[in-house]
Amino acid sequence: MPGMTEVTAIAPGTPSDRTEAVSHGDATGLKNMQQLIQLRWIAVVGQIATILVVHFGFGIRLPLDQMLAVLACLAAFNAASQFRWRIHRDVSNAELFVALLVDVAMLTAQLYLSGGAANPFVFLYLLQVILAAVLLEAWSTWTMVGVTTACFASLALFSGPLAIPLNHDRGLLSPYILGVLVCFALIAALLVVFITRITRNLRGRDARLAALRQRAAEEEHIVRMGLLASGAAHELGTPLATLAVILGDWRRLPHFTSDPELLDEVSEMQAQVQRCKSILSGILLSAGEARGENSVETTVSTFLDDLVEEWRDTRPATSFTYENRFGHDLPMVSDSALKQMICNLLDNALEASPRWVALEAAHDGDDLTLTVSDRGPGFAPGMLAQFGKPYQSTKGRPGAGLGLFLVVNVARTLGGRVEARNRPEGGAVVTLTLPLAAITLEEDEDDELEDEGHGS
Repeated sequence: MPGMTEVTAIAPGTPSDRTEAVSHGDATGLKNMQQLIQLRWIAVVGQIATILVVHFGFGIRLPLDQMLAVLACLAAFNAASQFRWRIHRDVSNAELFVALLVDVAMLTAQLYLSGGAANPFVFLYLLQVILAAVLLEAWSTWTMVGVTTACFASLALFSGPLAIPLNHDRGLLSPYILGVLVCFALIAALLVVFITRITRNLRGRDARLAALRQRAAEEEHIVRMGLLASGAAHELGTPLATLAVILGDWRRLPHFTSDPELLDEVSEMQAQVQRCKSILSGILLSAGEARGENSVETTVSTFLDDLVEEWRDTRPATSFTYENRFGHDLPMVSDSALKQMICNLLDNALEASPRWVALEAAHDGDDLTLTVSDRGPGFAPGMLAQFGKPYQSTKGRPGAGLGLFLVVNVARTLGGRVEARNRPEGGAVVTLTLPLAAITLEEDEDDELEDEGHGS
């Protein structure tokens, strides 16, 4: 749908953010090692083709047996690397460094057997240095610079000359100039292909780390808000209890019992105070400080039906449409955080569209899907882009925008996701998807709860 934006909360993987960051770094290292393995296979094929063309095409005699033996060692090392990195998934900087050192050693051996520093393919050392600069830490990169420089100098001192006519005046007809051109084109093409891939891997890693840092900041924000809410709930409990006692005394006074209108107002005040106390109890229950209430075993459909009935009775919704298409019911434990999350979605929809709000519950595979719709002005494009971020709201008052922020983070804690979009006919749709495994009870858990209930 044009203009539709989806915001998916990160499903928790149980490890800490630091562990996740390390695992993401290891995945990037593995991808980079796989790029080196692919590059090495290209080098094996390219060297075979070059050796055959030079030896048989240009008639330049090369020690074929020795050079092919070096190629066989390189191919064997690459095959062993490919097998190892299919089993072991963690790749360190030292292992990447050793892999590049092996490539440098094999290149040095081939150059030693084919003219040393006079070989036009000696500039392939630059490819190894550039790869090291992209893949390795600073100390490893500078070590690679020193190793390749020492290898180049050693080839100039100890290797035999290559029986190749220079003939610089012949241009591209000179075998040496042609070799330099092929070497340049090869290095350029490989750098474009593999540096692009490696850079994409590094950017992906950086994006994942940035997402983890954002997630950690949001969770820290939630902890601060939870502590503030818990403290406020404790502080407000005493005055609410005092108000409840005073209102109870008023109901028995002759002045109120003789005036039905005043008695109705006192009853309404008592109901609102009781509602405030229930809200505070829910806050403390979410913070792990229940005020005498225990978790209640129920079913998914019953939980939703009771929630809808309570919400309908306490909110001034002109028209509220509720459709429960969950189907086969499943046991679950009523959770105040889940209840508050759904109520937040309904409250936001009601504030945007006082005349009509709809809630639809469905059983979608292994997920519970709750869809809240309204006929309000919908989400602004900027709001959709920042959906679920704290203090993103069009309500224009301090503290607004925390409801959806909490919804997204509670959904993420349960392994679910929240998606938002605007309706073509006007209004907004917010879809909450939760894995049933996170909210329902297994049969053995159900039986255990029943046994505990009977025992108590």
